[in-house]
Amino acid sequence: MPREIKYGKESKFILSTTTIMEINTYQTRAELLLRSYILSDSFIVCSSVIGGVFACKLVYDLSQIFSSIYFKRYAGFSKSQQVEWNNRSISTVHAIFITAMSLCLAFWSDLFSDDQLSGLVIMRSSTLSTSVLGVSVGYFLTDLAMILWFYPSLGGMEYLVHHLLSLVALSYAMLTVEAQFYVYMVLLSEATTPGINLRWYLDVAGLKKSKAYLINGFMMVFVWLVARILVFIYVFYHFYVHYDQLMKVSSFGIFLVCVVPLVLAVMNLVWFWKIVKGLKKTLAKRN
Repeated sequence: MPREIKYGKESKFILSTTTIMEINTYQTRAELLLRSYILSDSFIVCSSVIGGVFACKLVYDLSQIFSSIYFKRYAGFSKSQQVEWNNRSISTVHAIFITAMSLCLAFWSDLFSDDQLSGLVIMRSSTLSTSVLGVSVGYFLTDLAMILWFYPSLGGMEYLVHHLLSLVALSYAMLTVEAQFYVYMVLLSEATTPGINLRWYLDVAGLKKSKAYLINGFMMVFVWLVARILVFIYVFYHFYVHYDQLMKVSSFGIFLVCVVPLVLAVMNLVWFWKIVKGLKKTLAKRN
């Protein structure tokens, strides 16, 4: 009898050890599966786009709360003015974020450097670069939805064209990882957005005749010239230098890389002329 009890204890010990080993094996497999899913392209794309949409909602709500508390004139605005005020808060935050990330990825990191030997520049990407594009897609989806819902108070047909072209180009680069460098170069044009929004804020706040409004006009002209004209000239030069690489992307990719920047460049020139005319009017009134 004692011998059977001893044997039974050993069996239980062996059984428990085997069970623990099996549990550990399944746990390891589950962790590897979870990691592979979290690091998969589909998860990165979906989570970053959804994160971008929720970030826009958060900024809108925070703008509504803080503006009603700290800015007395906000309560006297019409409903459409309040919506536009909060909408411009979203675009300002996105512009600051995407400009900083575009500078970091396109110039300060080695991801798209010609000195790197890791494949063609036009085919390079990283988890970070794809995630950032996803956040930007989330913003453009949110802003486009608001423009359509409140049309035309938040922008006319030119805004719809701009957002649709941007969405198509961003989505393509995000999903195929092709031409991400050129997308980030074009996204540098968002650097002009905070100045444009500040000008609108000063206008509705009754500060159109202030010195800040005049300084803002000069800064807008300068930043627009650099971010939306000179940068685009560099993009077209980069096309020329890397023409052999450009021909290795898909036909639709070539179409997007060539047509979208060209259309946006024309729109930028038209808007630049309007900004210069506006600044001339402001200076004429002051004189």
